[in-house]
Amino acid sequence: MKTAEIVTTVEALRARVADWRRDGRRVGLVPTMGALHDGHLSLVAATQSHADRTVVSIFVNPAQFAPHEDFDRYPRTLQADAGKLGDTADLIFAPSVAEIYPEGFATRLEVWGPAAGLETDFRPHFFSGVATVVAKLLIAAMPDVAIFGEKDYQQLLVIRRLTADLGLPIEILGAPIVREADGLALSSRNAYLSAEERVVAGRLNLILRDVATRLKHGDPVAIAEQFGRSDLLEAGFNSVDYVAVRDAGTLQPVSDPSRPARILAAAKIGATRLIDNLAV
Repeated sequence: MKTAEIVTTVEALRARVADWRRDGRRVGLVPTMGALHDGHLSLVAATQSHADRTVVSIFVNPAQFAPHEDFDRYPRTLQADAGKLGDTADLIFAPSVAEIYPEGFATRLEVWGPAAGLETDFRPHFFSGVATVVAKLLIAAMPDVAIFGEKDYQQLLVIRRLTADLGLPIEILGAPIVREADGLALSSRNAYLSAEERVVAGRLNLILRDVATRLKHGDPVAIAEQFGRSDLLEAGFNSVDYVAVRDAGTLQPVSDPSRPARILAAAKIGATRLIDNLAV
């Protein structure tokens, strides 16, 4: 099977995009950190409905990892990723760290609004690192559209806010979460789970569904959230960072779940931290 061309520099990326622009093609971008799975491939497939040419970036971004997190062991599988993409992508952008953050690089973006709370309470460095690298990728490729998975729902809203605030003429779309048969959201970090941990991990989405059911039956938001946290611990998760019901558009806390909302959760099993969310 034919595989996409791989380029490693912004100059080469821009040259290929310029060729497409001259031919009147719409360009889509799917930013990833590699270790591709069916969730990533669904984003590439979704992009093809909105663009004529698709760029997939593969870059493990050091700026979004804290020193104690898993940057060094995060899987790097470029050739395998290229094989999985086959000819569904037109170009793979796989820059080095030095290409994205050259010597002397001294800029870091901060986003407020939807970045406040939730992940930021536990990973205060995270969204600044994400915002910085996503801005660089968007400016490098200047696509017409970029697609991100809804599994990282807070991140999706942060990127929408970033793009609007910087005035970038790029449409940011979210794509539905792809799940295993038992409901576990696909994630590159699922590979870290032992067989026993994998069984427990499958309870995460089921418990979020239980929270949604409680809300629909009239439980107060705080009570439904508390049940979610306690149920995760009882299921075998060793810690729960949050189970939170938030406004679907702003991520502000809500007291009335009759308006569009999202249940978001982060919990750790063993050494692996999992996140998930569910529309209400």
